[in-house]
Amino acid sequence: MARTYALDKVRNIGVMAHIDAGKTTTTERMLFYTGMIRKVGEVHDGAAFMDYMAQERERGITITSAATTTVWKDHQINIIDTPGHVDFTVEVERSLRVLDGAVAVFCAKGGVEPQSENVWRQADTYKVPRIAFVNKMDINGANFENVIKMMHERLHANAVPIELPIGSESEFCGMVDVLNGKAYYYEDGNLNPREDVIPANMQDAYESARQRLLDVVSDFSDDIFEKCISDEADAITLDELKQAIRKGTLEMKMTPVLCGSSYRNKGIQKLLDAIIDFLPSPVDVGAVTGSNPKVDREEVRRPADNEPFSALVFKILTDPFVGKLEFIRIYSGSIKTGETVYNPVKNANERIGRILRMNADEREDMTEAFAGDIVSLVGIKNSTTGDTLCDKSHQVVLENMEFPEPVIKMAIEPKSKASQERLTNAIVKLQEEDPTFKAYTDKDTGQIIIAGMGELHLEIIVDRMFREFKVEANVGKPQVSYRETITKTAKAQGKFVRQSGGHGQYGDCTVILEPNPEGGFEFVNETVGGVITKEFANAVCAGIKEAAMAGILAGYECVDFKARLVDGSMHEVDSSEMAFKTAGSLAFREAAAKASPILLEPIMKVEVLTPDEYLGDVISNINSRRGSIQGIAPKGSMQAVDCNAPLSEMFGYATALRGVTQGRGNFTMLFDHFAEVPKSIAEKVTGNRSGR
Repeated sequence: MARTYALDKVRNIGVMAHIDAGKTTTTERMLFYTGMIRKVGEVHDGAAFMDYMAQERERGITITSAATTTVWKDHQINIIDTPGHVDFTVEVERSLRVLDGAVAVFCAKGGVEPQSENVWRQADTYKVPRIAFVNKMDINGANFENVIKMMHERLHANAVPIELPIGSESEFCGMVDVLNGKAYYYEDGNLNPREDVIPANMQDAYESARQRLLDVVSDFSDDIFEKCISDEADAITLDELKQAIRKGTLEMKMTPVLCGSSYRNKGIQKLLDAIIDFLPSPVDVGAVTGSNPKVDREEVRRPADNEPFSALVFKILTDPFVGKLEFIRIYSGSIKTGETVYNPVKNANERIGRILRMNADEREDMTEAFAGDIVSLVGIKNSTTGDTLCDKSHQVVLENMEFPEPVIKMAIEPKSKASQERLTNAIVKLQEEDPTFKAYTDKDTGQIIIAGMGELHLEIIVDRMFREFKVEANVGKPQVSYRETITKTAKAQGKFVRQSGGHGQYGDCTVILEPNPEGGFEFVNETVGGVITKEFANAVCAGIKEAAMAGILAGYECVDFKARLVDGSMHEVDSSEMAFKTAGSLAFREAAAKASPILLEPIMKVEVLTPDEYLGDVISNINSRRGSIQGIAPKGSMQAVDCNAPLSEMFGYATALRGVTQGRGNFTMLFDHFAEVPKSIAEKVTGNRSGR
């Protein structure tokens, strides 16, 4: 099977935005205009093609990123529609890891909202070039210029309009194309725009936008720069403009901005053109680098079919019909059905049973997949999210993905033995799918605890357990997932000696613990002269890590500390890795108790939108929840209150806000950082744990 589209005619893009900005509706219209679907499904009707989960259709939100492939003007576009709700931000994270470009959708009324900032930062992290689409130009309060301003101020983006809206709110009827100097009108009953001259009342705005565009793109094109300074701007061709915009976009030094109304079918064709014209192909992105697991050297894989095969597993999905689906992005080489590939992370061979091209929840069998493709595999048994698949004779490990730790948890108890087995099965499969979902058994109570990124996240997880896995269980109330850390340096000796009839057990180590703010856990072996072998030093490290998981004050994981192994001793017969592991845990417990341990709680970044008349009550309510106001700014007809607040105080806030604002306020909340719990609160938390 030969490649259908040349690699430079492939686009791997994501659609990302804040919740309710219109990502899924925009994706639906793209599929409609490219002929992928024949009938448009609306999100609010629960009929969107890309929202295929029952929970998505009921709630009208995207929960899991869905992949599809379509064709526009002889280009293959692989699209991933990502969630907008902060609880599912990991779906955006792992999608951006494997995408080449992205369309950032902004609501013309809301502009740059909190989750917009979050996904924008994620795209910056993975160096993903973007174009922007200002959606909902037809709704009350739509303000194109304000969105551009917010992109500059909040995202520090070089946002450059390449389209201007003709009218706004109910008067929105088309766009002015700044590149070719023409107007495009959308008329009732006609899905394709009518080309016309720019209206007289927009001539000044067009000329200003055109000059702004030329000022920016002259940095990316010597020809345009020379024509501008020679007063020959009229001689600049459309191709020259597009090439310069493309260069600036790929270098992430400018963001072209388009506008429209996806729901009203306005602006989608131009958006599809912009995806092809300005976003990168795998060829533009270039080679990826990884490490060779056999020898310490860098490996490079170019985006070409004749290179050794390499791919990254970025998502796992349990399908009721075909079993486990592993979504991969192929960076180099090609694969065929029935072939065996190698997972160097798990040191395992994997046989490819089927290769599927996914269109949301619909599947299309393929016999072969090539560099640049995003496909799913059936038959993979040992690989998990973040693993690399490669040619065994040309091994490479691509950069893995890191996921945030859960901040909220709840207990779940099965009602019967049959449900116990189903619950265990559900937990295993859901953890395979979602790296931010964790489950463990509480050593004090014996309860099964599930943990996630927010109330909605856990609500969806539990709902899936009940529906898909037929689990019958009682569920507790959500609880905060605290952390612990140390604030002082302390030293302790851990010595474990046991004598029995045969060989005994002997492990002796001296450890110094130091605070390591926001630096995670670090272990340094500072012993000299071979007082402890490398294997036993590693066992000490393992013992410290295991003891840290159990905490110091209240059983929560201890984080952000450095452990220095400074001394110890071995017995020529009785020493073992198990003995030194136990000695390490003993040393940690003693040193940590002397290092002034404290409790940490998750602090959330919250934005509250409220009408003016309720601003005082909203601020008062936030203060009563130990919140700190970071800023207040007008946002359309509302006031936006930015604040930080502890997660423990934000349970039930949606109900409280409705009461305070008579149902007119709303808020968004995402995790920001961990901070020390006030002493009075910490005593309650540690008391509750010790009293159980």
